[in-house]
Amino acid sequence: MKQKSEQQIRTSKQLTYVLLGLISVLGLVCLYYGSTSAPGLRRSDDESSGFDGSDPVLGTFGRNRDFDDLFEDQELNPEVPKSIPICDMRYSELIPCLDRNLIYQLKLKPNLSLMEHYERHCPPPERRYNCLVPPPKGYKIPVRWPASRDEVWKANIPHTHLAEEKSDQHWMVVNGEKINFPGGGTHFHDGADKYILALARMLKFPSDKLNNGGNIRNVLDVGCGVASFGAYLLSHDIIAMSLAPNDVHENQIQFALERGIPSTLGVLGTKRLPYPSRSFELAHCSRCRIDWLQRDGILLLELDRLLRPGGYFVYSSPEAYAHDPENRRIWNAMYDLLKSMCWKIVSKKDQTVIWAKPISNSCYLKRVPGSRPPLCSSDDDPDVTWNVLMKACISPYSAKMHHEKGTGLVPWPARLTAPPPRLEEVGVTTEEFHEDIGIWQVRVVDYWKQMKTVAQKNTFRNVMDMNSNLGGFAAALKDKDVWVMNVAPVRMSARLKIIYDRGLIGTVHDWCESFSTYPRTYDLLHAWKVFSEIEERGCSFEDLLIEMDRMLRPEGFVIIRDKSSIINYIRKFITALKWDGWLSEVEPRIDALSSSEERVLIAKKKLWDEEVAAI
Repeated sequence: MKQKSEQQIRTSKQLTYVLLGLISVLGLVCLYYGSTSAPGLRRSDDESSGFDGSDPVLGTFGRNRDFDDLFEDQELNPEVPKSIPICDMRYSELIPCLDRNLIYQLKLKPNLSLMEHYERHCPPPERRYNCLVPPPKGYKIPVRWPASRDEVWKANIPHTHLAEEKSDQHWMVVNGEKINFPGGGTHFHDGADKYILALARMLKFPSDKLNNGGNIRNVLDVGCGVASFGAYLLSHDIIAMSLAPNDVHENQIQFALERGIPSTLGVLGTKRLPYPSRSFELAHCSRCRIDWLQRDGILLLELDRLLRPGGYFVYSSPEAYAHDPENRRIWNAMYDLLKSMCWKIVSKKDQTVIWAKPISNSCYLKRVPGSRPPLCSSDDDPDVTWNVLMKACISPYSAKMHHEKGTGLVPWPARLTAPPPRLEEVGVTTEEFHEDIGIWQVRVVDYWKQMKTVAQKNTFRNVMDMNSNLGGFAAALKDKDVWVMNVAPVRMSARLKIIYDRGLIGTVHDWCESFSTYPRTYDLLHAWKVFSEIEERGCSFEDLLIEMDRMLRPEGFVIIRDKSSIINYIRKFITALKWDGWLSEVEPRIDALSSSEERVLIAKKKLWDEEVAAI
């Protein structure tokens, strides 16, 4: 009996060892798959071999920057992936720096009353999505401009809440497979075109034209809805930066961009809008639901910073006409505040009032000492905007602008090529400005020759210049039916004022972070020396490539102009990014802006189908 008992013990121990071994193996398997995938994100069949063991979704690629030592053979080069995983479909509308879920996950505590939850909160590097954002099911190539102003494919933005909520205001109407835009708005149910005519008559502009002979060119429309006001301004040679947050009016800016209308995500919260001072001739708020009186009028003071001398603020809201006690209280307080800011009412009719700001500092200098709001201190630079808090003070004009009592800008379209008076502020001579115009005209002609076999007349509508400099690329596109979002990298942000002074629009951005736009919103991305700039700062090429893919529409194009070593590196990712719908690489002609050994790579993004997405 004793011998049998010992045998049982040995058998029991052997079983225990086997079970422990199985548990260890299962643990290693779980650990492996846990490190190569994230909850809710689809994993490519063979991405682990392409990413050298790093997390293909939330991790990063290798960071080796020794381009000359990279192998041409992908199998010998673990830096370059054979494939990039596709994000789960739930992320088809992902905006990484405006992701509400991230705020919850990082346990941030934004002040909701100050709209901080609608401001940018970017994921840290270890939480960045390392996958390609997929289009929604049934996605179609967008309707081409100008037809897109009035209709888009419902499958591309499958949200109909606004059509139901705003049905009586004619924002949008679901019509079978399409969504139509009749041109209405919360304040202008009968159409933006009639509203624009009414505003021109209120201001008594010649021929009832709101552009006032080309003197009104840049408009800021806050709380723009689906941007119908901006859409109908285009035929008047007026370009609006239509601005709205990613709020309860779901996807309003996404609809605007799908329509081909200049627009962007943004909010009047705690930080300055990313535009230089004196950028707009007119600001517009049509029932934009903004509390203009909060924090000593700081939001109105931000508009004041952005408006040019003599600029207008068009305000269409119940406070301007309603007679109930609460609206009267708001109106009286707003009137007193704007009067103390030296603004004057130039017209008031029915439900709309139009203010104008002064053309010089004279009124400010006549105010009683200690008046509120105060003038900003002399060390405040009103053109510095990236991650800068708003200030509850009035930005006075420069001595030159005060003396000239205006901007000195010529009317549109002549201002596109006329040297702006603020050129000297950024250290650019008139000769250099004219030379820049000529260089970009030649470069754009060469780009279009390079794409002549694949680009049709209406292939492009929404264009982004990722390093806009003086706006030469956008200016060279003046005869094409496109609009350009000119992006000034933070270190070159001072030059954005030149772009606005030329009658163009743009924003400041740091390309080490994700851009504030929906996926699939641009037809063409132009990246001149962008990768060289982020290389100097140690930021990830791969993160930027994935971000560019997120912004780019299927069948859209990228033009990357940079050093040969950088182009060689980027070219290795073309197939993994699914940008191999068409590819061209050339050595461009040398000009005054060229760097040594420069190359131009143009690639076309494929339209994904279910078979491609499953790879």
